[in-house]
Order: sequence, then structure tokens, then C-alpha cells
Amino acid sequence: MPKTKKANDSKSTKSAKSAVSAEAAKGSARAKSSKVAKLPKPPQSPPPGDEKGLDHARAWVEFPDPADEDQVFRCDLTWLTSRWNCIFGSGCQGIQAGRADDGCCTLGAHFSEEDDEKRVAEHVARLTPDIWQHYDVGMETGWVAEDDEGSRQTRPYNGSCIFQNRPGFAGGAGCSLHILALREGREPLETKPDVCWQLPIRRTYDWIDRPDDTRVLQVSIGEYDRRGWGPGGHDLHWWCTSATSAHGAGDPVYVSYRAELTELMGKAGYDRLVELCEDRLAAQLPLLAPHPADPVAPPADA
Repeated sequence: MPKTKKANDSKSTKSAKSAVSAEAAKGSARAKSSKVAKLPKPPQSPPPGDEKGLDHARAWVEFPDPADEDQVFRCDLTWLTSRWNCIFGSGCQGIQAGRADDGCCTLGAHFSEEDDEKRVAEHVARLTPDIWQHYDVGMETGWVAEDDEGSRQTRPYNGSCIFQNRPGFAGGAGCSLHILALREGREPLETKPDVCWQLPIRRTYDWIDRPDDTRVLQVSIGEYDRRGWGPGGHDLHWWCTSATSAHGAGDPVYVSYRAELTELMGKAGYDRLVELCEDRLAAQLPLLAPHPADPVAPPADA
């Protein structure tokens, strides 16, 4: 079911790691703007390496939610038709210097709400030592922790999330909850915390007051770039969505993230998005506002 107007309020955030969890939370249709700490203005220059800048043209499209007349979707076609894909384990540089093998799991995952934690707990109960490297530690001393602000999250252990299997583990490197889902023929979004399966899709909510005194909920679906983490996002060692090394997939994001987008938008909303994305890619003219990290398309007469 789409997690839209039935969801709870997003939590206010003061740091990068809690900002990403709050954004991935099942944000309410009446969600208030998140608060962030008053920090110095972040740098606006592109980070070093293969990342492109944050400020570039984007092609947005807005359409009514076919399943809810009081809701509209606003979708970033520049992002959703881009060729981004997760390169964890095959070129990912990680969000913390010197810990490339962590990917974006260094900080652990903050739970979006109580139901998120309960759902994950049901799947943790089925983990076994052959697919979870830190099974003994997690079962004996716990797999949940609280951050400095009292928010609950998966427990950091030896520098990364306790569910992350390190390279060389016989059961496979990476998230043990992800491995569990694949072994059971499930979508990983069923077993992992909300923040883990939603990234790098960003869903936000805004009430729009129209001139005729009507109101509609605008649900935006776009790219979770560095700014999505809050001011601390500019301090991440590396972030994949704007990196050329992570843009080279055969399928665009709206195809490769079918399951996640369907969960976020509902089937009817996703089906309409597919139509609009296909229309964009089928256009004979040069693509309007392509993602700057995507491979450069050859000339039409090449």
C-alpha cells in the first residue's frame, strides 16, 4: 500500500544521519517542515572526484493521483529517467573516507516510526548465523541503539551497521536483511528499514492552497542528493546520485526501482509515471534537462 496520507508526521532533524531517516519516514500528509540546526552555510561548489554539482536544470511533471482526487504527484523526470544504479561493492566510495566497503551503511539506519522497527524485528527473528555475520552479538546484546537525541536506530557495531556483513564473510558481504529477502524470494523493501530501501528516492509532502480556496496534497518524488541529508550532507565523503561512476545502468531509475516506487506511490500512480517517463524518452528531440551525471548521448545522426 502507498505510504502517503495514512502516514505519521516526519520527525524534526538536527544532523545528517537523522535527516535521512526522517525524510524516509512515512511522512504525514500534514507533515510539518523539518527543523535543522543553525550551522554555517554549506559550500556550494561541487565536491571533488566524479560528482557533478547540485544545481542544474530539472524536468518536473505534475499529475493527479489516479487513486486519490485530493492528491497530486510531482515527479523529477530528470532523476527518474536517469541511468543511476547502486554500485555497492563495485566502485562505491562510501559516505565516510576510508570505509568504502560500508557504502551508505556507516551510520546505521534510523527507524521512521515504531511500526518500521516492529516490522524489521519480525524479519530479524528469521536471521541465522550463516547469513548474519554478527548474529551472536546482535542476539546477545541487542541490535537497536539510540542516538544522542534519543532516536532509535539499528546499532552501529565496529564502525558500521550491525546488520552489515563485512567483505570475506561466507554468507556474503552487505546487508544481511537484504540477503534474507533475496533468499526468500522477497523484495528487500519488505525486510529492511524504511530509510534503507527508499534511498536514494526522496518523497516529500506539501499542502498546496489553490486560488479557488481548495487544497491538495502534493507528493514530490525525486532525487535524494546531498542536500536531502541536511547541512551535514555536504560533509559526506562521497554521494552516489550525482556521481558519474554510478550512472551507467541499462535501465532508468523508474524501471529499476519499480517495486520501491510502486510502494511509495501506489500501483495506479506508478503506472501513470511510467507512461510519462516513456513519453519523455521516446521524444525525437534532444532530451530536455538530462541528468548531468548520465553518460553523454551520441548525436542523433551518429
